[in-house]
Amino acid sequence: MIIVNEYSFRMVEHTLFNVLLRTLNPRLDSVSRVTIRNDCMKLFTSKKRKLKELLRYVGKLCLTTDLWTSNQTIGYMCLTVHFMDMDWKLQKRLISFCGLPPPHTGLAIADAILQCLIERGIENKVCTVTMDNASANDVAIRNLKDNFSLKGNLYFDGRIFHVRCCAHILNLMVQDGLDEIRNIVENVRESVKYFKMSPARLHKFAEIVRQLQLPTSRRLILDVPIRWNSTYKMLDSALFLKKCFQDMQKRIQTIDGCHLVMIGKRLKKFASFWRSFQKLHSHFQVRNIQLQIYLCLRYGKLNKC
Repeated sequence: MIIVNEYSFRMVEHTLFNVLLRTLNPRLDSVSRVTIRNDCMKLFTSKKRKLKELLRYVGKLCLTTDLWTSNQTIGYMCLTVHFMDMDWKLQKRLISFCGLPPPHTGLAIADAILQCLIERGIENKVCTVTMDNASANDVAIRNLKDNFSLKGNLYFDGRIFHVRCCAHILNLMVQDGLDEIRNIVENVRESVKYFKMSPARLHKFAEIVRQLQLPTSRRLILDVPIRWNSTYKMLDSALFLKKCFQDMQKRIQTIDGCHLVMIGKRLKKFASFWRSFQKLHSHFQVRNIQLQIYLCLRYGKLNKC
């Protein structure tokens, strides 16, 4: 429960939490946050050992990795392995989610990946690596290829070693297209912010939705600018609620700071075109890993690749 729900270890020392536990079981002994932390670390160590044992019997595997920076500007790197089990079923396991101190250079990324692979004893089993198209990742791939080549572990002369993330390529394409309607997107975003920052405005907007007999399940969505698919959902929702925006504009047009959208035919056509990219993005999320397995099978049997 502590791990799954990301509770603080200190929770086990809360008075009311202990009252609840004793109500359920009067004989239950209290535990300290130190004890629960040690138990969680023991569970982590046990799972890590079992995963290492599982990977011992895997012939070849594909690796995907990505970097992420938190709101606290702390860099993290995630590593996932994909492989076929003895029953020829595609499996995936998260093998590392670790901090990566700056600078995030290609050499630093390559060193962090190699360290993780060596710790788990799979440095000689990597067939392909999927990364996005950042320049630092290209440098990391070159360093990894050189390292594997020196040890004789670079398969197919490195022709399929670097699998570029299809979803990231798609993202670059859509972001380029977004420049054509950047002012419209900003207008919609500011309009949604305007309503969401005030409970009174949001309540009035919901009232108009009911008056127009529109489905109440469709709500205002504020996007994450760096994630184009969330921008698509924001625009799609705004198009659906177009009449509500028009009604609200009549009511509050004199209020300073209001950025009510003027949704025209251009956005409607773009959203229709964009819908195809959204479907393609969902398809890539599933197929990108299958592509790695296909490449491995294409150039040789899986147990020999």
